[in-house]
Amino acid sequence: MSQLRSQLQNLHNPRPQYLVINTNPCPSQLNSLPHTMALDTHRRMGHLHHHWRTPWILVVSSLIIFCSIIVLSISAWLTSRFTAYHNYFSLAERDRTRFLLFTSAWTIVFSSLYMIFSSCLPGSVLGSVLFLTWLFWTAGATSMTTALSGALDRKTQGNFVYLVQLNALEGFAWVTEALVTFVLLAALIRSILTARRHGMRRPLAA
Repeated sequence: MSQLRSQLQNLHNPRPQYLVINTNPCPSQLNSLPHTMALDTHRRMGHLHHHWRTPWILVVSSLIIFCSIIVLSISAWLTSRFTAYHNYFSLAERDRTRFLLFTSAWTIVFSSLYMIFSSCLPGSVLGSVLFLTWLFWTAGATSMTTALSGALDRKTQGNFVYLVQLNALEGFAWVTEALVTFVLLAALIRSILTARRHGMRRPLAA
């Protein structure tokens, strides 16, 4: 009698029946694959980032800062003289001196920030800024050499007012460019070797 009563109640108040369908065809073990891949990628990136904190990088960075301070001092002094007396040989000489002033200031700021925040910045950011710094120094040193015709010596004393300072500026610009080139090539080679060592070339699904 009670069963008949419950059936009559179901007829008056029908309840919708839901069919539960599992839309995930992958087993439960595979659901953790993205998380595992993320951890593995993070671990590999940590190995790639480790080479930015090696002692020899810090030593070369200190040398770069030292040379950049010298270039900054010389270029700032020349820029002040050119602005005050307009005794530059050509506009190219004046503009290249200002560009080296900017490049040296950029390098000092970047190298100082690197030494402070190297542990929290990704290696890709450091590599991009390092490549940009290398472009600045290469362009600055090359353009300065071209502007001075690559022939600064005692025979050109009549053409260039500040011969000693211009010689020093060009020389330290090339020294700094060589140091930045060394760091860039070393970091690139180290990144490739580290990537191969930790299997970055293997498929992620492997």
